[in-house]
This record gives sequence, C-alpha cells and structure tokens, in this order.
Amino acid sequence: MNAKGRKEIAKYVTTLEEIKNNLENMRDEEEDKLYNMPEGLQDSERGEQMQESIDTLEDACNSIDEAIDSLNEI
Repeated sequence: MNAKGRKEIAKYVTTLEEIKNNLENMRDEEEDKLYNMPEGLQDSERGEQMQESIDTLEDACNSIDEAIDSLNEI
C-alpha cells in the first residue's frame, strides 16, 4: 500500500478511536446510573436492561479495538 493509502487508514483509525472513546463515556455514564440506584432497583427489569446496554456498549468497544488492530496491521 502506498503512503496515501496509509494516511487514509490512519484517519480511519483516529475516527474509530474517537467513536470508541465516546462509547466508553456512554458506558461509564450508564454504569454510574446503575450503581447509584438502590440495590433493589438494580435487580429489577430496568436495572437488567441497563446492564444489558452496558454489556452491549462494551462489546462494541471491543469490536472497534479489533478493527483498529486490523487496520494497524496494514
């Protein structure tokens, strides 16, 4: 791959890193909300939905990490 292509990929990596950071912030905010709820509510349907959202955001962040790793291998 030529230098122009590598520069383009570097821009994509930067964008993915920004997206990942935003998702991590969302995940952290959701975790704070969940952990600040009374224990009884944490175990409720709403608490379970919040935990599911946290887990899904974490999965998305991990997928972005994998994409970044793949792009950096190029």
